[in-house]
Amino acid sequence: MTFFLGLGIAGIVLLTLSLIFGGILEGLFDGVLDGLFDGLLSLPVIAGFVSMLGFGGAIVLGTTSAGTFAATAIGVAAGLVAGWLTWKLSKALMRDQTHATPRDSDLIGTSGSVVTAIPAEGYGEVLLRLGDQPVKYAAKSATPVARGTEIWVEEALSTTSVAVRPVER
Repeated sequence: MTFFLGLGIAGIVLLTLSLIFGGILEGLFDGVLDGLFDGLLSLPVIAGFVSMLGFGGAIVLGTTSAGTFAATAIGVAAGLVAGWLTWKLSKALMRDQTHATPRDSDLIGTSGSVVTAIPAEGYGEVLLRLGDQPVKYAAKSATPVARGTEIWVEEALSTTSVAVRPVER
């Protein structure tokens, strides 16, 4: 049983090390072992397999009268299931990508409304939607624009200011 518990603990230590030192091993052997640690031979998958092999075997030995061979067979089966589940979960997590970060250039051509009146060649404030969130920007216009007027963004002047023109209907 000590051997199985040692395998289980070694698997947990390996998993912890793979979480802490994620890409270091891949970086050390970049080019030599290119792609070897992706997928089924990744460190979390190996750690899950070793851990469940050890703990599964220890549980079988401790709770049944089955011998070492049966405990090893059941531990290997549990390890294969844990490794496969770890592989599927890591694939799902790697596919889970966030949306692209909105950029200032995404504002060009969007509409909004004036919050603080814009004097000719001066600055006021407009309310725009960036990434489905309302955002207030400093706004400059060639002509004066009254509060509440609908505007179009013509140019992103900086990260906090835009050039606008009133919408003509």
